[in-house]
Amino acid sequence: MPFASIRIVTADLDALVAFYERVTGQQAERPAPVFAQFRGPGATLAIASTDTVAMLNGALVPAANRSVFIEFEVDDVDAAFAVLQTPRQDVVLEPTTMPWGNRSALVRDPDGNVVNLFSPPAAR
Repeated sequence: MPFASIRIVTADLDALVAFYERVTGQQAERPAPVFAQFRGPGATLAIASTDTVAMLNGALVPAANRSVFIEFEVDDVDAAFAVLQTPRQDVVLEPTTMPWGNRSALVRDPDGNVVNLFSPPAAR
């Protein structure tokens, strides 16, 4: 079974799309006004308005994630972190070298989801 995507449901599609455009450095594909996606090697990040899940009777609640990281491997964590210009209250972890060797910076997207920008030791 091929992996298709991770989808974030949001009440503010434009704000989330703008954030992930900064993270990925690419413009989102917008096939419909209520949906956007970022295709990359090995994964697709989809972002959808709450309008797309209205028929699910509240099964998905925007801005309620407290258990999943959205991770992006980058060449230079410090540079990627600087590009985001994240407000201090949205920084979970400044660029740091982890005990296992990865360099990581963790920030919250506009919906509060934790985003990990990381590079493994071999990439540096």
